[in-house]
Amino acid sequence: MTVSILAVPSVTKLPSAADGAVVVGGSHGAVYAAYLSAKAGARAAIHNDAGVGRDEAGVSGLAWAEAQGMAMAAVLSGSARIGDGADMLKRGVISRANPLAAACGVKPGQGVAEAADLLKAAPWPHPKPAPITEARTMAGRILCVDSISLATMRDRGKVVSSGSHGGVPAGEMALTFGPRLVLFNDAGFGMDHAGVAGLPILDRADIPAATVSTMSARIGDGRSTLLDGFLSEVNEAAYRLGARQGRSALAFALAVAEKTP
Repeated sequence: MTVSILAVPSVTKLPSAADGAVVVGGSHGAVYAAYLSAKAGARAAIHNDAGVGRDEAGVSGLAWAEAQGMAMAAVLSGSARIGDGADMLKRGVISRANPLAAACGVKPGQGVAEAADLLKAAPWPHPKPAPITEARTMAGRILCVDSISLATMRDRGKVVSSGSHGGVPAGEMALTFGPRLVLFNDAGFGMDHAGVAGLPILDRADIPAATVSTMSARIGDGRSTLLDGFLSEVNEAAYRLGARQGRSALAFALAVAEKTP
């Protein structure tokens, strides 16, 4: 059986080709992203470690994947762009591997291309995971989502606090529904500052956007972005509303929400 390697910008909407493949996904390595790869039937997954961050949330999916029987590894965010699976496959370096991935020969310091090839021998198939409900909650007038993919056109004009990284895929997704303000996690900035590369995309549409430090809030957790986060990068549109590096995400979001009709 020929096992393919599938490199994608994000694992939020994986194609059918992911079933049985080794997925190199530009998403962070938190639990819900790992779940999406497993749900799609991936033989094994390699995600970005997103700077690891608070409570090691950026790699929390590795232990979850191990419990599901799926080999999983993470890529050092400083070695390749988050939100860009092709770049991760080309020049990424492994930072973490769960025991199932390690049993295939995957180890820290290894190139992603080599690791992905080794993961073709990972155990498969494994049982489909039980559904995980990704959080979408309101905190007063502020919408908190663990992934920006949970926001829709009905959220146009809202203040949105997201657990997603602030890279290109997240910026493009936020652009589709037009929030009043959107917050992301900076994923440790990473190679080419890819963790905040979505902010200029939104600035061109005059949509205020900012990131919080990955060390201040858990990536993959929209409520943590809002309640724990401190701003690390802001676009011009957000700056005009009062966003400043080091400011509490909660204080800024509340100030904007209070002025939103």
